[in-house]
Amino acid sequence: MHGTQNSITAEQFEAQTSAILASVSRVIDGKADAVRSALVCLLAEGHLLIEDVPGVGKTMLARALAASVDATVRRIQFTPDLLPGDVTGVSVYNPVDREFEFKHGAVFAQIVIADEINRSSPKTQSALLEAMEEGQVTVDGQTHPLPDPFLVVATQNPLEMEGTYALPEAQRDRFMMRVSMGYPDAAAEALMLRQRDSANPLSTITPVAEAAAIKQMIGWSRAVHVSPAVEEYAVALAQATRNDPSLHLGASPRATLQLVRASKVWAALDGRDFVIPDDLTTLIVPVFAHRLLPARGVHRAGAQPIEAALGQIVERVRVPLAARV
Repeated sequence: MHGTQNSITAEQFEAQTSAILASVSRVIDGKADAVRSALVCLLAEGHLLIEDVPGVGKTMLARALAASVDATVRRIQFTPDLLPGDVTGVSVYNPVDREFEFKHGAVFAQIVIADEINRSSPKTQSALLEAMEEGQVTVDGQTHPLPDPFLVVATQNPLEMEGTYALPEAQRDRFMMRVSMGYPDAAAEALMLRQRDSANPLSTITPVAEAAAIKQMIGWSRAVHVSPAVEEYAVALAQATRNDPSLHLGASPRATLQLVRASKVWAALDGRDFVIPDDLTTLIVPVFAHRLLPARGVHRAGAQPIEAALGQIVERVRVPLAARV
């Protein structure tokens, strides 16, 4: 099925994805789920939000993924004085030609690392909205397309940290997945001390996949089959979040679409050309949780209210018989 649509075989897809995962994992020890999620976002044409406390490797993950792919990379350090034009670009008057010229901003790259995105103002954060959704930016009435493929990997600190601004709901909804790094276990932390005492592991990474190969892998993932029954299950999960009394804001239609797209890549990484219900339930928290808001006054002992609500929804929503494998 795939061979007629893409110049890539199942063996090549597996070899390329394995090489990328192995390359990133050389730098990010013991965080296989976070590394895999980053690759899923890249191949599903989504964007990744990495949220955690400082010093646990958020930016390292973003830089390791960028270093493993032979693509154009730009890093934007979000600070309180960063302006929207620094991100998108500005029109500058050329006195010689007597006309305005567009100077590209930092967002014009195939992989954009938005470091500490919630340390800039909401006005500057919103400069990414059009870019992340439509793959273009509009400045002074002129639309400028962004490179293809295009991936934003953003890092942010928890809101309780000083000097942070909450991401608007519209901004959070643009991110396909949100993951947390977490602290490394003792063995991984000890290994980090030995390996990084004298050298930066990022300096040893060389690209293992070209941008053209990434586009082929994206095409391969798009062709993964999603049955009508699995689509029905995805819609039922999303609708359940909108009707749950413990949630003030449910999943958007964009969230449903991105859950299915991410599940296609997840299935392809598992060596399947079809999506199963378990793919959806595995990804529902990283794809849905950051988009939802708990109802006022909702508290659940021993669990985050949104994650707990999603767990109950997965238990409650029936899997269509035709979707069961």
